[in-house]
Amino acid sequence: MAEKQEEVDVPVSSQGLTCPLCLGIFDDATLLTCGHTFCRPCLRKYDLSRQDLDHMVCPLCRTVTKLSANRVDDLLPNVTVNGLVDDHRARSGGASAILEMRQKCTVCNLQVEVIAFCSTCDAYMCDQCRVGHKQLKLFFEGHEIVSIQDIVEGNFKPGSRSEKCSAHRQENKDMFCQDCKIRVCFKCVIIDHRDHKIQSHQDFEKEMQVKVRDLLHRCKAKKSELKKNIQTLETHRHEAHTALQLLRKDVGQACRTKVKLLEDNRGALVEKIEALERSFDEALNGVKSKDKQMIKSICSLEDLVANDRLGCLEADSLVVHTFLCEEIDGLLKEIIDQTSAASIEEKARKQRFKPADDTSLDLGNISETETEAALDDMVKGASNDTSAATKVEEAEKKRFGRGCQRMPSYDDYTIGLIVWSKDRPKLRIIKCAFLVGEVIAMTKYTNNSVAIAYRGGYVTDIVSLNEEVPLNIPKGMRCYDLVFQSDMTLWVSAGYKQVQRYYSNGIPKYTKVKSNGSLLRLSRSQSDEILITQYSNHVSIYDPSGTTLKHDVRTRHIITEHAFATKSGLIVTSSCYGNEFENPRMVTVYDRDGNAGRHLEAPPGVYLYLALDEQDRVYVAHVDHNTVLIKLYDLDGLNLKDIGQFNCLNLAISDTRCLMISLTPELLMFANINQVFFLEVRWFVS
Repeated sequence: MAEKQEEVDVPVSSQGLTCPLCLGIFDDATLLTCGHTFCRPCLRKYDLSRQDLDHMVCPLCRTVTKLSANRVDDLLPNVTVNGLVDDHRARSGGASAILEMRQKCTVCNLQVEVIAFCSTCDAYMCDQCRVGHKQLKLFFEGHEIVSIQDIVEGNFKPGSRSEKCSAHRQENKDMFCQDCKIRVCFKCVIIDHRDHKIQSHQDFEKEMQVKVRDLLHRCKAKKSELKKNIQTLETHRHEAHTALQLLRKDVGQACRTKVKLLEDNRGALVEKIEALERSFDEALNGVKSKDKQMIKSICSLEDLVANDRLGCLEADSLVVHTFLCEEIDGLLKEIIDQTSAASIEEKARKQRFKPADDTSLDLGNISETETEAALDDMVKGASNDTSAATKVEEAEKKRFGRGCQRMPSYDDYTIGLIVWSKDRPKLRIIKCAFLVGEVIAMTKYTNNSVAIAYRGGYVTDIVSLNEEVPLNIPKGMRCYDLVFQSDMTLWVSAGYKQVQRYYSNGIPKYTKVKSNGSLLRLSRSQSDEILITQYSNHVSIYDPSGTTLKHDVRTRHIITEHAFATKSGLIVTSSCYGNEFENPRMVTVYDRDGNAGRHLEAPPGVYLYLALDEQDRVYVAHVDHNTVLIKLYDLDGLNLKDIGQFNCLNLAISDTRCLMISLTPELLMFANINQVFFLEVRWFVS
């Protein structure tokens, strides 16, 4: 009985008090919702890789534990386990105390200095207890005793013993069952694990070490790659800031040439640049934060995986370790974002400052450009560079579509492969307005607005580029076409036989027109003459009062739809909806006696729409079912002289029925079904 009592007094083993994550004695044992226990410091490390989540997944059973604002610190401690750990430490002492040679015997209560350690019992012994330990063979046979000097010199670490089998106490657990994920002795293999997959514990430990070494090597490489990516990101940040700083310099230079009234505008521009800079910083910081978070996640899991006691992995510990290794492997397979920073920098570089002209009361504007900046740079510095010109052409095609082709014209000069006219006109869409119905007629109202009539004849409207313009048009009038004279007298095509004139008092007067039963189309000359066509082969010209028919010009068209008068009195006509056999779609110039020059004829499938500006430049829109291409002509007697082609426009038209007029030499209006486009004409004089 005395011997059995001595067995009871032997200190308990630390088995059952080890954390599955770190494989050490529990440090502040903490419970998850599922009931599994881990060290609180280990859970903090584990949680570092999941800061963006509001929960934690148990490494053992994958159960979700909700986390509060303080995350791991608010989890409940495992009071029972912490009590057992305190008791174990009180009886066993700490390893640091042994190394400092202050450890006392944990077997007896005599407080005698230790000289040996039993790795089987996990207990420190004085000389007297060591002798008794050897003599009581019935209880301690086969126990491995190590001198305390071996521990101090590092030749042996407590906990690194070859553990004895609990069923066969004389046998070491030298084998590992992969099916059960536990260490067993040779006898257990024969008796209980006969059909299981077995390997030596040494091979298992080597295999685990190889896996961990590979993971650690990949972790090191991944962290290095992430750090390099952060350095590259900072380089892109510097380049983006440099590009934006150049914008500030340009804005400041323009500001010095303006008057004090422009200071408010300059402030707005600088604020926009700073907003751009902040947006780029936020985008770059997002990429940087993601990389830093990945480094933090890898480091936290690294600490948990890289453990000295890999050979002790079994059961829950092995499940946890395998889970952590899978987590790291998943992180290492994530692709590093190495392109976002470069694209952000490129976007900063594309910002361009366009100074306003000398008549404007603002500095200009900042926008992201691609084609226009490339065109200006190529024209200035690459007059003989074929590759540069090719780049410009590709940029044009990319922006305006592949249907755009430039055609040679009179007095052109060549830059690379691209032919430009000396004035190099360009078109730019500055506004698109959607209408409430289908437009049937359109005329100039002010320099930046138009009056339109809708199909059906009873609705009229004003569309302006900038501010709202009051509609000084009588309500409820029937209207198929309309035109304003210089004194704002309104002429309205009210039907098939007469034209109404509305003066400022709103009382209409009528001009009766000889009709063939077709709708009457109206326009005016710069001297306020009224031109009337009615889908026939003649143009009627009335004096400004509408009382006298001055000319009736016969045309080559079977159906003449639109007619415009130049400053010199010539008439430019168009036929839009004919066909190439009976009535070809064409544009022709006539004098008042009916003499005509060479006509401009459209190819099959193309419709021609005409506009004339106040400088007698003729715009002709070539429209098919996919594209709108506008060409520019000068008058050469009764002939049209081709002086260039504008850039292609992506107007996304839905029908070939269109209208076009000129408001000013710098502003065109183009209408298609239920939308109108304000087109800015830009002149870059070489």
